Amino acid sequence: MRVLIAGRTGQLAIELLDRLPRDGHQPVAQEAPELDLTDPASIARAVEAAAPEAIINAAAYTAVDKAESQRDLAFAVNATGAGLLAEAAARRGIPFVHVSTDYVFPGDGGAPYAEDAPTGPIGVYGESKLAGEKAVIAANPRSIVIRTAWVCSPHGHNFIKTMLRVGQERETVSVVADQHGAPTFAADLADAIARILPSLAAAPASDERFGVFHLTGTPHTTWHGFAAAIFEGAAARGLKTPELRAITTADYPTPARRPADGRLDCGRIARVHGIQAADWRASLSRCLDALIGPEKIR
Repeated sequence: MRVLIAGRTGQLAIELLDRLPRDGHQPVAQEAPELDLTDPASIARAVEAAAPEAIINAAAYTAVDKAESQRDLAFAVNATGAGLLAEAAARRGIPFVHVSTDYVFPGDGGAPYAEDAPTGPIGVYGESKLAGEKAVIAANPRSIVIRTAWVCSPHGHNFIKTMLRVGQERETVSVVADQHGAPTFAADLADAIARILPSLAAAPASDERFGVFHLTGTPHTTWHGFAAAIFEGAAARGLKTPELRAITTADYPTPARRPADGRLDCGRIARVHGIQAADWRASLSRCLDALIGPEKIR
């Protein structure tokens, strides 16, 4: 399949460009200015030029804190632009894959969220992503929305690379221990999308393969727990590691509120598409191999 990817230098886009050709797909990745989700004309030109058989929206405004003061831009990219891209796919009669976030939920559910759980974002970023989900599904019934969380990889800016950097700079690192969720590696997400794509090609809009799905890594943890695993892996590869301290969200105020509990129930994607949540600990080891090198023999 010819696949147009919105986004080129983001973590997921990079992994999709690596993963899709292995199944014989022909990916083309574009981002601003060639494909600018705030520019309807550029969206139309990019889709016409690529002549895709499927479109994946891996582009988003993800600056959670800045979104509080850049509401219009967040909505232009995450909501209006996403909807226009889905509409362009609908005009071609092709499936559309859209990546969303656990931030569409308030984080007070007390259990992993299912796809049909009531939403209720507590910040502008989450509001814009929820609006994007609704715009995508309204524009193209042959859309699949994949909510994910805590995306990381050897590429770009992410929590792992931040921890490795500050771990070299500081003797002590403090990380919040009362925000729950699960790391999701971009390579695992790209693999899932690559496996799903062929089944979407001929499926009618009413098919259960479309709609909203959840996919994160497993098992659930906290940011502090994730940091501990990162430093353990870094130490095994010979890096100096800091003392890790647990703090509360109240100890680390930010402009935007974060969901305290962003755990997602990934049962539906396993049942409908046969996609099992990947163990993030194994994926972390591979990521650290790429960033640092293999574990040293003790």
